Amino acid sequence: MKKVEAIIKPFKLDAVREGLAEAGVTGLTVTEVKGFGRQRGHTELYRGAEYVVDFLPKTKVEMIVADADVERVVEAIVKAARTGKIGDGKIFVSNVEQVVRIRTGETGESAI
Repeated sequence: MKKVEAIIKPFKLDAVREGLAEAGVTGLTVTEVKGFGRQRGHTELYRGAEYVVDFLPKTKVEMIVADADVERVVEAIVKAARTGKIGDGKIFVSNVEQVVRIRTGETGESAI
């Protein structure tokens, strides 16, 4: 099993969710987060004063998938989230040792 975490632009959430549903993802967690990458934020003008926006609003989407589904899920996220501009985000894939469904006590892939 793998945990797939994607940091995306907030306005891309609906497109990513639809793409993941088509890829067979049955559950996910969404969190509003703030951060920055290589661009280190940007400057904006407000009432004539320039100020630096260090942390940009992003959306974090997390899901646990079977090993065989990882490539399909990653491709779905990339296809839905890409704008071609700086700040499109990142995808992280990591190993998951154990999953337990609290309600039934199921473990492993049957608990996903």
